[in-house]
Amino acid sequence: MSVLKGFLKDTVIYGFATVFPRIINFLLVKVHTDTLERNEYATNTDFYIWASLFAVLLTFGMETTFFRFYNKEINKNKLISTGFLSTLFITIIFALTLFTFFDFFLKIFNFKDNPLRLKLFIGILVFDTLAMIPFAYLRAINKPFKYTIIKIINVLTIVSINLVFLKYIPDYIEQGKILPPIVQITFDDENLVNYIFIANIIGSIISFLLLIPYLSNFKLEFDFKLLRKMLLYSWPIVIAGIAYIINENLDKFLIKRLIGDEEMGIYSACYKLSIFMNLYIMAFRLGAEPFFFNQAKKKNAKEVYSKVMTYFVIIGAVMFLGIVVYIDFFKLFINSDYWEALAIVPIVLLANLFLGIYHNISIWYKLTDRTYFGMYFSIFGAFLTIVLNLVLIPKIGFMACAWITLFTYVAMTLISYFYGRKYFKIPYNLFKIGMYLTTSILFSLVSFIYFKENYWVSSIILLLFIGFIILNEKKELNNLLR
Repeated sequence: MSVLKGFLKDTVIYGFATVFPRIINFLLVKVHTDTLERNEYATNTDFYIWASLFAVLLTFGMETTFFRFYNKEINKNKLISTGFLSTLFITIIFALTLFTFFDFFLKIFNFKDNPLRLKLFIGILVFDTLAMIPFAYLRAINKPFKYTIIKIINVLTIVSINLVFLKYIPDYIEQGKILPPIVQITFDDENLVNYIFIANIIGSIISFLLLIPYLSNFKLEFDFKLLRKMLLYSWPIVIAGIAYIINENLDKFLIKRLIGDEEMGIYSACYKLSIFMNLYIMAFRLGAEPFFFNQAKKKNAKEVYSKVMTYFVIIGAVMFLGIVVYIDFFKLFINSDYWEALAIVPIVLLANLFLGIYHNISIWYKLTDRTYFGMYFSIFGAFLTIVLNLVLIPKIGFMACAWITLFTYVAMTLISYFYGRKYFKIPYNLFKIGMYLTTSILFSLVSFIYFKENYWVSSIILLLFIGFIILNEKKELNNLLR
């Protein structure tokens, strides 16, 4: 139980580092949807689809690889230096390539009317990639508070710039007030989307500068043999990462091209309401990944993994039901012009919960150095996503995307579970997991269909579910609290 307490503490701290910045960013969705037209919001989404894809390529699975090797390698200095120098080399090649063929990539990314966006795109990716190894190092040496402070500084920078250029200055102009001369000359009210990206690159630069002191503690040395071992471990993670980006973003990419910019805009805005489940999964992964590797050599490791899974599903099921029952409150965080796609939210929330279960189960192939299985599963998921979206979006519209996302993640979870039983069998409590998932889904359906705007009844449904959990988990909860 003390082991789980340590895990819980780290997860809470990392969770705050993840949740606080992203909740603040989520609050900006209201600013963005109030300021930007649907098609402009689609442009913002498109930008980050490309950014997420290149982020996977540039980091090349080095974060997970770093944790795996940090517990194996005696020479930590060599590991950190090799990891950082390899990412530095990749980012230099990336930046030189895009600047050399600048006009070509302007067309590829559809930035031809706004070259500044491509330059910002390159800068954001370069600094975020260079910050990856230092951030991973802080997690590996169990420095969650330092990690959290840098993340918070990053988001406060981004939010401040967004508020100034997308809210305060436009409001100032609308009131007929005269701006200072320097602001009048530089402010571009026809390309407000640019300020979102400018805010991000400034935040990324500040984060990297704050991480430099941790890098300066190490002597730079490069080990090709070590890099080769790391790449052999990481390359399947990269393929899996690309497939994951396809699973997460292809729907938005295809909606824009098969239906239109406005439909992509409203779908993307409502999709943002699933952020709370995403935050929970991300916080869990930040604490779980180093924790799972550290526990691997202990005798009771599999029992610990099983308990962690049960707690993960319980908390996830409560979050899922809680967001659904209060969906009419959460929708106020986006402009009412975007509410058309609100029906996707419960489906996408459940899909993301299954994605979290999949990540939890995936520890078996990471611990057994069979990361290529993660690649196979993700390619399978990407194949389902591509085929089903191409077939069903023109017929059903954006609702098809939500159901396909859920179907894909459920399929990947089941396949990973059955393969895991063969290579690294973990005694998951399937009865409890299935019971809590099924109950939360049934309660969510009742609330969303019959009591959507009735907070009293919906609150009672949520309390009944929480009471049901407490009744069943009373002994475990008492032990955990003690």
